[in-house]
Amino acid sequence: GVLHEDLRLLLDTALPPKRKKVVLGVGDAKMGAAVLEELGVQCQTGGVVAELMRGIRLHFPALVRGLTAQSAAKAQLGLGHSYSRAKVKFNVHRVDNMIIQSISLLDQLDKDINTFSMRVRSWYGYHFPELIKIVPENSMYCRVAKFIGNRRELSEESLEGLEEIVMDSAKAQAILEASRSSMGMDISPLDLINIESFSRRVISLSDYRKGLQEYLRSKMSQVAPSLSALIGEVVGARLISHAGSLTNLAKYPASTVQILGAEKALFRALKTRGNTPKYGLIFHSTFIGRAAAKNKGRISRYLANKCTIASRIDCFSEVPTSVFGDKLREQVEERLAFYETGEPPRKNLEVMKEAVVEANEVVAEVKRRQEKKEKKRKKREKRRLEALAAAAEEAAENSVLETEENDVGAKKKKKKKKQQQPEESEAEAEPQENGVEEEEEEEPLPKKKRKVVVEPEEEEEEKKKKKKKKKKAVAQD
Repeated sequence: GVLHEDLRLLLDTALPPKRKKVVLGVGDAKMGAAVLEELGVQCQTGGVVAELMRGIRLHFPALVRGLTAQSAAKAQLGLGHSYSRAKVKFNVHRVDNMIIQSISLLDQLDKDINTFSMRVRSWYGYHFPELIKIVPENSMYCRVAKFIGNRRELSEESLEGLEEIVMDSAKAQAILEASRSSMGMDISPLDLINIESFSRRVISLSDYRKGLQEYLRSKMSQVAPSLSALIGEVVGARLISHAGSLTNLAKYPASTVQILGAEKALFRALKTRGNTPKYGLIFHSTFIGRAAAKNKGRISRYLANKCTIASRIDCFSEVPTSVFGDKLREQVEERLAFYETGEPPRKNLEVMKEAVVEANEVVAEVKRRQEKKEKKRKKREKRRLEALAAAAEEAAENSVLETEENDVGAKKKKKKKKQQQPEESEAEAEPQENGVEEEEEEEPLPKKKRKVVVEPEEEEEEKKKKKKKKKKAVAQD
């Protein structure tokens, strides 16, 4: 019934100022009612409007500039996905779907583990029938059957391993004595291999069930902490699964929550005009089992009321806590004591005031922790950015230094080359002036080449000496 903000903005900008006289053609009657309620604009819905809307949809790419058929198809696909997500109640802030799937899988695993355990009992019972009475628990029976294998090979050395599995020395001793005097038939090694492999699979299934129960407990403490503190994780998850979501459960009245899960019995009672059921899924709670037979209906009604309050608190609170669930559980305990002993319980108003004070303290503490975590995260992010900036500056400085060193090295090489060029020209000119043959000058060339890497002062002195020698040679000539 609330008009979308984008549609409201579009209508505000598109409609003229005197829009009370305007009549809009809307294809959907619900949308027309919402527009009339929010904006006061009369909307017409009918066959002509539907035909016009169909024509606009058909020729929409031609009517709007810059819109192609491909982009319109993408928009329609995105709208279809959004509609589908809304229909399946997709919400990223809640994990109701995970709870529903996990409790359904948990119930299925219970059935399968019971079926498979009975199969192991009937299979291994041919070989060791006395073990069924000594170890009645299903998963423990599978572990013991896998450990024993052939009962004829069981000895005093295996007694310690049996004690670890059954957690009882008397039971382990009874299993050992029964294996010595058992009336079971002999079994082949191939049959034993199959029994052991099947027992191993049943054990792995039971271990996975324990892990799944821990996962469900953690999810319920995140999504519905008050409901799980009041009635337990498994029963609370079953209520959420049967209702479809936590929001749906919060919308139900207490009378519906009381008989949730007993719909067949309710309709049968209404049809036959018999007694309606007193409880549904909440029967699995410990409170109803602890109550006397005459008080079971009263305590189930009271418990359904508290479950409704807890589910609404969990659904609509910003920071869900288990404070209200603990207080509501205390109220149910007091009501049980009142039914048994007559001791008057506290009033609901007093309990809720205490719960509100404690919940505010818990919420403030949670927010404080979140702020600390956010500050630490920002500090870590700031340090990381500073480290990246420092590393970038160091890399830039190193690159500048490397370029400067390369430039200096290149300049030095150029200077050396320039100094080497006049020396070589002088060395070539000297034998031509002196008239010495080429063969005689081939020897001193390597010496002059060795003198290439010389300091500049020494080079100047050598040049002066060479000039003096040349002047003397010219004077002699």
